[in-house]
Amino acid sequence: MPERLAVVTGGTKGIGVSLSRRLLATGHRVVALYRGDEESAALAKKELGGGFTAVRADVSDAGGVARVSALVLEEHGTPSVLVNNAGRNIDGPFLEMTTSDWDQVLAANLSGPFYMTRALAPAMLAAGGGSVVNVAATTGIRPRLNGANYCASKAGLLHLTKCLALELAPAIRVNSLIPGMIDTEEMRTRFRTDEQEHRDRLLAEIPQGRIGSPEEMADALEFLVSEKAAYITGQKFIVDGGQFMW
Repeated sequence: MPERLAVVTGGTKGIGVSLSRRLLATGHRVVALYRGDEESAALAKKELGGGFTAVRADVSDAGGVARVSALVLEEHGTPSVLVNNAGRNIDGPFLEMTTSDWDQVLAANLSGPFYMTRALAPAMLAAGGGSVVNVAATTGIRPRLNGANYCASKAGLLHLTKCLALELAPAIRVNSLIPGMIDTEEMRTRFRTDEQEHRDRLLAEIPQGRIGSPEEMADALEFLVSEKAAYITGQKFIVDGGQFMW
């Protein structure tokens, strides 16, 4: 069994399971946290095998993060990689957005990475360091309608990444991985890409002329956590086919 350990939040479906799969393929054991989708967690465990462990946890709950992190350290060891991928999206017009809508999204997307990194970084530092990757979003740079909570949370995550990169250097590198249009079930539903008219309109915005794959996100993650990225920290790594060019 490989000796290196990676922790991936939201690591049992969508982009997250592709990240977990790649980390396994590159010699890591993976502990993937998931909030509530038992079916996806079971499918991931069946596919990925013995080096993969799925643990139910809500990253927006500080106490829960402290407990699950203690469990990970005790039962699995110290991670060399932490991927903060879990997130929530509750869209709505700003003037109709409830306090709960705001709090839930900020708690998952911004407080969650803070809680997870705070819980695991001391052990990572004591073990010699590692890599933290925060999965952000293009809407953290360019806003969109009906997403004030989500955009604010991801903008905050980009700046949190830089602050952590400063404070945890040089032993722990911290970077943001930003997906563009990646072919997941959520994206197909959200942008109606199964309908040719909507797909063509979207593709016209992307210089590469296609939608990206979760495996291409995993390619980027593989690079960011490897020694080939040893001089990269505090950066935005955007995988978007040239759509935004920031």
